[in-house]
Amino acid sequence: MQFLKNLLCEEDGPTAVEYAVMLAAIVLACVAAIAAVGTNTNALFENATTEMHNHGM
Repeated sequence: MQFLKNLLCEEDGPTAVEYAVMLAAIVLACVAAIAAVGTNTNALFENATTEMHNHGM
């Protein structure tokens, strides 16, 4: 009986799960930001290359 009481009152398990969920959300946000920056940077360099070719460089 004491084991069940301790199991229900202990907060170590849920805390670890909460940290894992927060970490997953942070990683997902970072991956999305890096993907967006990479796409925008690629488009910027493609536009610069096109302009240089159009002006005979």
